[in-house]
Amino acid sequence: MNSDEYLVVMTTVDSVAGAEGLATTLVERRLAACVQITGPVSSTYRWEGEITRSQEWLCLIKTRRASYEALEAAIRELHSYQTPEIVAVPIVAGSAEYLKWIDEETRNP
Repeated sequence: MNSDEYLVVMTTVDSVAGAEGLATTLVERRLAACVQITGPVSSTYRWEGEITRSQEWLCLIKTRRASYEALEAAIRELHSYQTPEIVAVPIVAGSAEYLKWIDEETRNP
């Protein structure tokens, strides 16, 4: 199993309910094997020329590289932000059993 076929995709949302709804939908659609939610986290960023601080919930989404485009489209569809954070990080190493599980959970039956 080649670990570079797998990704952790990160996005942040403005509420725990929003994070849980996103997580459930992504797993139901088999775009993610798992979504871990952590937060609240404090975010500081520039938006529309102003420094902004907000509380957000970070979603760590485990998926296959082959699912990325559909996953990104689903996040954009479901997200409340005009410009959501959608960042993918390759999994450079991982246990064979875990990677196999991601593979199995993100393939359509």
